[in-house]
Amino acid sequence: MGNPYRFDKDSGLISAGDEPSAFFFMVLQWTDTLPRNRPVFINKTIDVTEKFHSGRIFSMKMKEMIVVEGKSDTIAIRNAVQADTIETNGSAVSSETLEKIRLAQQRRGVIVLTDPDYPGQRIRNIISEQVPGCKHAFIPKEETIADNGASLGIEHASPEAIRRALSHVKQDMPDETEIISRNDLVNAGLIGGAKAKQRREKLGAILHIGYANGKQLHKRLQMFQITKEEFTEAYQQIEKEEHPSISSGNKRRRD
Repeated sequence: MGNPYRFDKDSGLISAGDEPSAFFFMVLQWTDTLPRNRPVFINKTIDVTEKFHSGRIFSMKMKEMIVVEGKSDTIAIRNAVQADTIETNGSAVSSETLEKIRLAQQRRGVIVLTDPDYPGQRIRNIISEQVPGCKHAFIPKEETIADNGASLGIEHASPEAIRRALSHVKQDMPDETEIISRNDLVNAGLIGGAKAKQRREKLGAILHIGYANGKQLHKRLQMFQITKEEFTEAYQQIEKEEHPSISSGNKRRRD
């Protein structure tokens, strides 16, 4: 079997063959026998969040354009990856900006990465309605809070958090059939009850779809076509975190 990767000597980037991946990356590995400024290509598939004790991710270039809210977000994105961005400059999203997003979606694809708050969700909703089929990436709220706790936004996220979010993008699938019903959410304690909000936060983090209220969650699960299996596994993980003694008790009985 041939090498599935292509190395572009002009850009210094490696692309994963013809796979429809958004990620182009290069890995540097330093050894005691090589000069410290000499790159070595490691012929293996890697996750962008992988840490190398003897190396580091040197470059990760996004094929898609990333939609963010402002200039500070663009700076944060470019500290994490090589990417072109489209800035909405507010939650209204002008017709001119929507036209840029529409063109980008046709030519390169689009990933929406907005703040985990109401204005950020409003931008996502407008784009999903006006430019169907875009991809979405989400960073948990707690990873976007400023050091002083005074504000939140993508601009405060670490490069690692941004790369992690971009490695778990979800495709917007408009007009798809319902897989997870509202009754499923109620039975799972995700709508109603004292722990519903906390459970939705955990579910959003596990599935990489962000936090949403009950109504939004039902729509988002449908929009991203989350399967029954994915939903059940996430729910079981939440149950184990909430009742660790039960899980360990079951394990002891099996042993």
